[in-house]
Amino acid sequence: MTEWDRILPKRTYSPEEPDETVVNFAGSLRCNKKEVTLDLACGAGRHVVYMTQHGFTVTGADISRMGLKMTRKKLRELELTATLVRSVMKSLPFSDSSFDTVICTRAIHHQRLRGIQQTLSEIRRVLRKDGAVLIDFLSKRTYSYAKGVEIEKETFIETEGHEKGIIHHYTDRDELQRLFKDFRIISIDLYETEVEGRFRSRFTVQAIRC
Repeated sequence: MTEWDRILPKRTYSPEEPDETVVNFAGSLRCNKKEVTLDLACGAGRHVVYMTQHGFTVTGADISRMGLKMTRKKLRELELTATLVRSVMKSLPFSDSSFDTVICTRAIHHQRLRGIQQTLSEIRRVLRKDGAVLIDFLSKRTYSYAKGVEIEKETFIETEGHEKGIIHHYTDRDELQRLFKDFRIISIDLYETEVEGRFRSRFTVQAIRC
């Protein structure tokens, strides 16, 4: 059992509506919408459901058995079909060049920097040439920056709240440029909002596999 098996059933961590960045990304893809898509760290499955509903062939991967169970239940209720696989982010059980697109939201930053680098290497491996990615990262401007115990530069473990024991890595544009050196970056956008009095800030990166 992982920490995410405990966390994902909480409503805050299992919203039904897709993230606006995923909606916009899906809309920007080729009009035939036959892309084979990986939702990496799919959680409770909102984007597996959304992408499947919009004609994509979707695989959802997550380390949490609970997340996969919740995703499977949603798919069954909506009479949708997608492939679900239990996997860690930095070692994917897929062949090279398996996917046209990869999305990874609210997840990749829950690792040390080395884990993030390994995950991006794996994403590049399983993407087809000219395949597109959408990945978001925590900005250093977000309310939780520097809270908890620092375990390496810009990386902290929460010591209280729902995410107690969870790693958070915070980044900036310069680091993102370095992390995506093996991709062709399309955009790095900063999304900021205030939710329940807390200022939230994240980067969303769209890039192409070279």
